[in-house]
Amino acid sequence: MIQVLIERHIADGMLSTYEDSSRHALQKTYAVPGFISAEAFTDVHDPNHKFVLSKWRTAQDWHRWAQSEERLELINLISPILTQPEKVTLIEN
Repeated sequence: MIQVLIERHIADGMLSTYEDSSRHALQKTYAVPGFISAEAFTDVHDPNHKFVLSKWRTAQDWHRWAQSEERLELINLISPILTQPEKVTLIEN
């Protein structure tokens, strides 16, 4: 099992738009082969600094999803409201 940490910085005034887009993206992810679970977090000092921690069966499952047309379409909805590109880190324990 691996975990994927996604870090995003949301533009001022766009939190509700981000929450809607992020929720929609997460709903789509539940049906993806290899996906186990996900949690969303907010920086306690900056409400526009968001994190998503998802668990995947294998790194290959994540990469297949990360490069899929469906995820790219979802990210294209989120990208315009970010102040910088999302940062994705694969971690394991």
